[in-house]
Formats: sequence, structure tokens, C-alpha cells
Amino acid sequence: METIYEKYMALPIDKGLLCLENGDITEPYFCYPVNAKPIGFEGCILYCFLPEYGEMVFACNPESCADQNVYPLAATFEDFIRLILACGTANPVEQIVWMDKNKFEEHMASEEKTLTDEQKVAVQQLQRELSLLPIENPFEYVKSIQKDFDGSKIQYSDEYYEVTGIENPKGTTPDKHLVEFEPVVFEINCKYDRN
Repeated sequence: METIYEKYMALPIDKGLLCLENGDITEPYFCYPVNAKPIGFEGCILYCFLPEYGEMVFACNPESCADQNVYPLAATFEDFIRLILACGTANPVEQIVWMDKNKFEEHMASEEKTLTDEQKVAVQQLQRELSLLPIENPFEYVKSIQKDFDGSKIQYSDEYYEVTGIENPKGTTPDKHLVEFEPVVFEINCKYDRN
């Protein structure tokens, strides 16, 4: 039986209109987990699956406004699509991590004004082709997924720990050769004329 994800991938929709541009991880950012399976991209934001968390959908944002760069958005891909149906694109769903309810409602009002006709058609086609309904309370849903999430199984690269300063649980230290230079001394001679 074909999964919702497989049906979605086969749809002839420009997924970039949903903020889920197709692509592979060619130049990973420091926060992209090493085993991430891409769903799509919105600029540098990666939407993905992480095998150790099953069907859960994650956002990986190197420019996150939150105190974390990788966070869950939905328990399943089906729920993720239902969130997009409710919000118009993946962008508002990803932003929930750092927002309160009022900020989210303001963001949604702004999004509704800026959604293009092409984006609206893509969302309608997505809903029709996958026979799904929008999730009723996207903000509450995402916040409940993120509330007590245990991210300890996320597999980061050594670069992640270097950039964030978080201790690497693997205990590895990067093999960097530091170059030491002779100290440079500046001598400044100033003449002070009182006249």
C-alpha cells in the first residue's frame, strides 16, 4: 500500500509553493543531523525525517529564533500535510517553535495576505489528491509535540558541537592544528604640545 509520503512525492505539484523545495543535502549546515532524510527545503531550513524517530517530521534551521536548531513539527507525515493545509505553507508551522499564540495568529494573518494564487491552488490540489483535512488547531498541535520532546537520539556532526559549544557526547575533539604566531608589539610615540 502506498504511503501518504509516497503519494505526496508523486504529485505533480510545485512543492516550492508549499515551502518544500525538492532537493538533496549537498552542502549540509552545521545543525543538519547526519542521517536526515529530506522532505524539502525552504532556503536553508530543512524539513526531514530522522530514522531514530520513525514517521516524525522535523525542521532543521541554522538561523533559528529558538534555543534549538532541530525540532519536531508533526508526529506523522500525514499530520505534517494537514498542518500545511491549515497554514497554507510549511513556513508558519516551522515558526511555531519560538512563537506564542498571539504572534502565531499575527503571522497567520500576514501569511493569508501574502499567499499567491498559485500557492492557494497547490494547497487545494494537495488536499484533493491526498483526501486530507486541515488540522484544527495547528499551534496547539505543534506545541504539544514540542513540549516534552527528547532530542537525545538526534545524531549531529562534530561541527554541530564545535559551532554551538555543546559538549560532544562522543567525546571526540576536532583534529585541528593551531598555528601560533610571534606576538606583535606596537609602540606609539606621541608628542604632546601644550601650546
